[in-house]
Amino acid sequence: MKKWKPFVIATAILLLVLVIVPFLIPMSSYVSQAEQLASAELGVPVQIGSMRLAILPTPRLNVSGIVISENEDMRVNDVAVVPAISSLFSETRVLSSVKLDKPIIKQSALNLLDAFAEEEGEPQKPAAIVVRKIEINDAKLEWPNMALPEFDAEIAMTAENKPDSALIETTDGKLKLNLEPQANGVQAITLTANDWRIPVGAPLLVNQLKADMVLHENALEITSLDAAMYQGKVKGTATLDWSRDWQLKGKLNIDSLAVKEPARLISEGTYVSGQLFTDGTFSASAKEPAMLADKLNAHFRFNVKDGVLYGVDLTKAASLLLRQGQKGGETQFDEFSGIAQVNGKQYQFKDLKISSGLMSASGQVKIKPDETLDGLARVTVSKSATLAEIPLQISGTLDKPSVFPTKAALAGAAAGAAVGGPLGAGLGIKAAEGMDKLRKGLFGGKEE
Repeated sequence: MKKWKPFVIATAILLLVLVIVPFLIPMSSYVSQAEQLASAELGVPVQIGSMRLAILPTPRLNVSGIVISENEDMRVNDVAVVPAISSLFSETRVLSSVKLDKPIIKQSALNLLDAFAEEEGEPQKPAAIVVRKIEINDAKLEWPNMALPEFDAEIAMTAENKPDSALIETTDGKLKLNLEPQANGVQAITLTANDWRIPVGAPLLVNQLKADMVLHENALEITSLDAAMYQGKVKGTATLDWSRDWQLKGKLNIDSLAVKEPARLISEGTYVSGQLFTDGTFSASAKEPAMLADKLNAHFRFNVKDGVLYGVDLTKAASLLLRQGQKGGETQFDEFSGIAQVNGKQYQFKDLKISSGLMSASGQVKIKPDETLDGLARVTVSKSATLAEIPLQISGTLDKPSVFPTKAALAGAAAGAAVGGPLGAGLGIKAAEGMDKLRKGLFGGKEE
C-alpha cells in the first residue's frame, strides 16, 4: 500500500489542479470582446454574464447568462463549447459540440434570421469555425397563444454549419421528431405523438399520431398524416411555404370521431354529440406563422350520426308559436349534416339538415367573431297541429343561444288561429311568410 501512496497523492493533486486552475485564468477581459463579435454577427445587442474555462470532464468553454437583443428575444442559461483537440492548430477550428442549457426563445427571434436569409445568394466563404453537433436541453419556445412544451434536441451539423440530422423530443416524451438527410438535398421528417394535446386553439387530445414530411429549403410538405383521437381517425396532407410570407394549404378527412368531448372544449353551452364524418380543404396566408390560425379559410362537408344537439330544443321552440325566446334544452337526431365554412374568426354553417323520427329541420347559422349567432331554421314536427313548417330565428351567443319563431310567423299564426283554429294557424304562417318574402323582394327588407 505504501508504494501506491505517492501515486495516489500525485493523482489527487493533478485533479485538484485541473479543477482549480481554470478559475485562476482571468476571462472577464474576453467577455466584452465576445459580446462585440456576437453583436456584429447577429446585428443586435448581445450580453454575456460570465465566461470560464474547464478541463473536466473534457476541455471546454462555459458561457453563462446570454441575452440576445434589447427585447430579450433569446436567453440561454448556460452554453458549453467543447473544441476538437485535433483542430486547435489548424486554420479551421472544429467544435465537437455546443451544448445549450435552458434556452428560452421568443417568436420575435425569427426576425434575427432575416439577415442570414438575405445573404444566401452571396458567395459563401469557408467557415472559420465548424460545429459538428448541437445539443439542447430543456428548451422553451414562447409563442403568443400557444402552450408549447419544453423539449430536448440533438442536431448533427454539416461542414457548412447547416443541420444534417436531428432528434427532437419533448421533455415529457409525448412528442418526437426525427430528421434525416436525403440524397436530393432535402430532409425527411417523421413526427410521432402519444397522448399529446395540440397547443394551438382548443386543447384537443391526440391518442396517437404519425406524420411523414419533407423539408425543402423554403417549404414543409406533409405527405401523410394519420391520427387516432376521440375513437375516430384523422387523415390529411398539407404544405407550408414561407418563400414569400407564410402560405398554408391542405386536405383533411375525419372518420367516425366521437365529437361530444372536443365540441365541449369549444363551447359549454351549445355543442353536438354523435359520430362525426367530414371531408374538406383549408388554406391560410399571413405575414407571421402565429397569425395563420386567424387567417384560416376552410370548406368542409360534415355529417353527424346518432347524436344530440345540446343547448337548443327545436321541437319545443317550433311548438311555442305565441312565446318568444326559447332557450336551453336539447334536440336528438338521427342525422345532422351540412357545410361548414371558416373565414378567419367567423364560422358559417350552410345547408343544415337535421332529421329524427318526429322532426326535420333545415337552415343556416353564422357565428360571428364575438360569438354572437345569426341564423334561420325551418322546423317541421310531424305531430304538430299546425301542419306547417315553422321558421325560427336563431340569435344570442354560442354559449347561450336563443331560438324563437319569427315575428312574421307569430303574426300569421295568431291571425290564422283566430279564423280557423290549428289548421288556420298553419295557413296563416304560410301566408305571412309569403308576404314577408314579397316585402323583402320589393323593399330589400330583412326577414324577422
